[in-house]
Amino acid sequence: MNYRVDKYGNRLSALGFGCMRFQRKNGKVDMELAEKLIRHAVESGINYFDTAYIYPGNEAALGEIFEKTGLRDKVNIATKLPHYLIRSREGIEKLFQEELRRLRTDHVDYYLMHMLNDAEKWQDLRAMGVEDWIREKKASGAIGQIGFSYHGNSENFCKIIDAYDWDFCQVQYNYLDEHSQAGRRGVEYAHSKGIPVIIMEPLRGGRLVNLLPDKAKQIFESYPEKLSPAQWGLRWLWDQQAVTVILSGMNSMGMLQENLDMASRVQVGELNDEHRELYAKVVQAINESVKVGCTGCGYCQPCPKGVDIPGIFAAYNRWHGEDKFGAFMDYLKCTTFRKNATSAGNCIACGKCESHCPQSIEIRKQLKDVCKTMETPLYKLISRCVKIFVRF
Repeated sequence: MNYRVDKYGNRLSALGFGCMRFQRKNGKVDMELAEKLIRHAVESGINYFDTAYIYPGNEAALGEIFEKTGLRDKVNIATKLPHYLIRSREGIEKLFQEELRRLRTDHVDYYLMHMLNDAEKWQDLRAMGVEDWIREKKASGAIGQIGFSYHGNSENFCKIIDAYDWDFCQVQYNYLDEHSQAGRRGVEYAHSKGIPVIIMEPLRGGRLVNLLPDKAKQIFESYPEKLSPAQWGLRWLWDQQAVTVILSGMNSMGMLQENLDMASRVQVGELNDEHRELYAKVVQAINESVKVGCTGCGYCQPCPKGVDIPGIFAAYNRWHGEDKFGAFMDYLKCTTFRKNATSAGNCIACGKCESHCPQSIEIRKQLKDVCKTMETPLYKLISRCVKIFVRF
């Protein structure tokens, strides 16, 4: 196992265990399989385990397994505060104590603000006293390090990075999302400020493995160096100095072993121009089925009405090229789960964005199509509920 260091010099396994995708049996976490995987992961050097309050049954499962196996002191637990459920400092404390009980521990090593997608929401949390609360928890040892997870564009990500002295951050990043979400710009900006970056969705929830177009698969298969699509995806990330830990939702022994193999031998900076050309060809093959040719560059931002154009088009493309449920959730995250909505429906067709778009995309026309496709009655119902929830 290769290791990289966090902000304070602690060694973290390059491969982290994302617990969101534990296999389930009869609606509950398959504890026998989860324990088997976790034991093997720890024995193989993995020391970073990521869960969250809202992952059904996951915190409790993780806590039970670590208590039963006696492995708690050998690992780092990362879990998350669902700030969108919080309305007071007392609410923060109540949920945190519940998480400690679930995890059967007296401290969380890496604690994140979950889906902190805009800087304004952080200001709301500050007004509740979250900074004093964090200081108290860190001083008592109940929290080791504080960070945030993020879904959104690079511009907002950089604003959040600058809003607080974070210990680490967590973003979606992979070779297909190099210029969307926080993107390379955000990842390298965090690294330039000494903030470790934890990677989620390194394979787009399996999209870069199970749903690769045949043409993209053939490009990988024809390359002299023989790796699986999953290994190519992880290798692209581990090549970068700015990447600290890659989270993988490993729910089978085969998947775990395959990832462990790469985590033990990939080094920073080993990819060459031929490798980069290979990835470019694969991305091109994937993007041939893309609905909107948005590269996520962000030149169209900021929109006078706050429309998150890159985030919206990323979700829209996923809708047409991948699983619709994942795309719908992405759209909700980047438009509704924020203090102020940033949906396509906010567009007033002023055209400012189009004058700056290097791809000459008919953004106004495409946003209308997005509205018809994505802003369904279900979306509008959820958006309305979120607004009411935020208000009260």
